[in-house]
Amino acid sequence: MNVAVIGTGYVGLNTAVSLALHGHRVVGIDVDEEKVKQLKQRHCPIYEPGLEEAMRSVMDQGNLHFDLTLNGEAKEADILFICVGTPESADGSADLGYLFAVVEDVRAVYASNPVRRGVVIKSTVPVGTGDRVAELLGDCKELHVISNPEFLREGSALQDALNPSRIVIGAESAAAFSLMDELYEGYSCPMVKTTRRTAELIKYASNAFLATRISFMNELARLSTVLGTDIETVARGMGLDSRIGPEFLRAGIGYGGSCFPKDTIALLQVGKRNGVKLSILEQVREVNRTQPEWCVQLIREQLGGLHGKRVAVLGLSFKPDTDDIRESRSLPIIKQLLHEGAIVSAYDPISMETVAKLYPQVSYADDIYATLTGADAALLATEWKQCVNLDWQKAKAVMAKPVLFDGRNAWPSELVKQYGFAYQGVGRS
Repeated sequence: MNVAVIGTGYVGLNTAVSLALHGHRVVGIDVDEEKVKQLKQRHCPIYEPGLEEAMRSVMDQGNLHFDLTLNGEAKEADILFICVGTPESADGSADLGYLFAVVEDVRAVYASNPVRRGVVIKSTVPVGTGDRVAELLGDCKELHVISNPEFLREGSALQDALNPSRIVIGAESAAAFSLMDELYEGYSCPMVKTTRRTAELIKYASNAFLATRISFMNELARLSTVLGTDIETVARGMGLDSRIGPEFLRAGIGYGGSCFPKDTIALLQVGKRNGVKLSILEQVREVNRTQPEWCVQLIREQLGGLHGKRVAVLGLSFKPDTDDIRESRSLPIIKQLLHEGAIVSAYDPISMETVAKLYPQVSYADDIYATLTGADAALLATEWKQCVNLDWQKAKAVMAKPVLFDGRNAWPSELVKQYGFAYQGVGRS
């Protein structure tokens, strides 16, 4: 099929490349001239394992091109994917300005070539958005508005797009479902076919539930710290229950990224507008907001205050294998450390240049041991393998004090204790 993917961020670019790898003819559309120039030169503007190599491969095969408007190859598209951002607005609701601007562009394309097409919303949008788009395009009789939410994890987004855990399709006609059946022919995962509104809620509900599991474990970790129990063992024991499962039970310094923070507050706003109080979700967000503060409190207590103390923060992106720092929990930790007079050094294999624009007073080094040199404490904020697999003898030799705060419970606690480190995990005994 001929496919146009509008928006070439994390979702759009991975979607475009994966569809091209599945044999479709894809054009990626973006209004950012510099980004499109970069893409045409075969340079990937985002860091995602395997993405640039795969992008170059399908470009070599002629299955993927890029353009600034819908007036070129996109005119012939059978499917128009909308993958633009829906950022958080001032009140926490999703800002749909980019999406509705695309809808107007789609209308113009249809006017010049009024043939049957699917207009597929892959962006995360409030329940009812697809119906609003369908109303706006109501006079475009051959257009079928479809909800097809994404379930991509940064760091494994391309593989998730190529081999999805499930495909959710929300539509209101047999013709729309038929289009999507043709697009996804050959995929072996379960497929959920439902209404647009239900598909939109599935996306929000999925992210909200995963965020809830994380915050629940982080709240238990606070209790575990006081009780002297081990949250890792608690999580393992819980996860063996088939009704619970082991995923998303790891305690840490909180969740971040482009989805969970934005989508949880957007769902709260949906509930508020419809007169439904989502009290559990409110507490999920509060635990996540305060988890970095709790972490800094542990460091403060261990060091007897923070003023003049040097703290090395290892990891800046919100998770490993991505350059995304949106809502990264390392950022409020750095902010609080600086506020209390600590001297902060930081290391990340990908994201230091971006964070340096926010916190130029932090010292950055390409060598992790230079970051640790003279530190009174080291905090693991992101479990990059470069930050987890350290030479402990060397690390201890360069640090002023052998104090470790494992914000991701990823360091080998017994081993580092053998090297003489004072080790503090999240809820670990």
